[in-house]
Amino acid sequence: MAFFRSVATAAATTTTTTAVAAYAFSSLVSNSSSSSSKSPQTKPQNFSFFSSQSLSLVSPNRFPLVKNFTNPPSALHMDAPTSNHQDDQVLPELLTEYMVDMKCEGCVNAVKNKLQTVNGVKNVEVDLSNQVVRILGCSPVKTMTEALEQTGRKARLIGQGVPDDFLVTAAVAEFKGPDIFGVVRFAQVNMELARIEANFNGLSPGKHGWSINEFGDLTKGAASTGKVYNPTSIAAKEPLGDLRTLEVDDKGEAFFSGVKEKLRVADLIGRSIVVYGSEDKSDSGVTAAVIARSAGVGENYKKICSCDGTTIWESSNNDFVPSKV
Repeated sequence: MAFFRSVATAAATTTTTTAVAAYAFSSLVSNSSSSSSKSPQTKPQNFSFFSSQSLSLVSPNRFPLVKNFTNPPSALHMDAPTSNHQDDQVLPELLTEYMVDMKCEGCVNAVKNKLQTVNGVKNVEVDLSNQVVRILGCSPVKTMTEALEQTGRKARLIGQGVPDDFLVTAAVAEFKGPDIFGVVRFAQVNMELARIEANFNGLSPGKHGWSINEFGDLTKGAASTGKVYNPTSIAAKEPLGDLRTLEVDDKGEAFFSGVKEKLRVADLIGRSIVVYGSEDKSDSGVTAAVIARSAGVGENYKKICSCDGTTIWESSNNDFVPSKV
């Protein structure tokens, strides 16, 4: 029922938008004779900061930082040749939120100035009181994180997605060793398109197959995760969960960014990501991680862990990696 309400709301919004556009056009025509021949300069948009509560109340078509992707923009698709670095490819625009250690307006200016030099960043908005930086653009998470760290400030990714009628907008799978480490992030762009980014280290150099598998059962490692995820409702030449190939460099590192059509992030929660030792996935897999829900935009502004009072800045990435002992 929630889905049908969402469709009805979208239809009503479209009708209202069309009526407003028609009225605006008629007004423009009627006033054209009295208007100046000199075209007015375009004013920059006012990107006001939204709380998590207001995000749930505002129509996505009215949210100033978001485009409504009726037709998905051109992007790197999973059936295209893959490589470790794809910075020259265009990804769909998303909102990405970071918690950044900022104390003054000088910090704000330093962060903004740095991010505005990053290719693919369209707009940057900073809320100093909450130490939150919100970025609209198509840059990979890896690129934006490195830019923030280059300012000398600590930064933590806290949310990603598009404020819309999605129950789940983002998901993550973390590989925590002891030999292979990495993270795979999913973000819903629209109901027919999901964006995928992945970073790995510790893999053997060469080409590795990887996939989304049916189950999140890791009792026997990758061997107990089932087959490659392939919902029967979607007709395709290959399973929907087939992510093709990861190319690992001589240092054992791999980076991937791309999109996958027909993939819905909400359907992936509790399943797994598996990386295989071979490109053709003929082995049972060398590592696997469960896909869990991740915070969307405006959903994660906490700074202190309720269990022990540790602040986000006192923690480090190593705090979330199990000991090798």
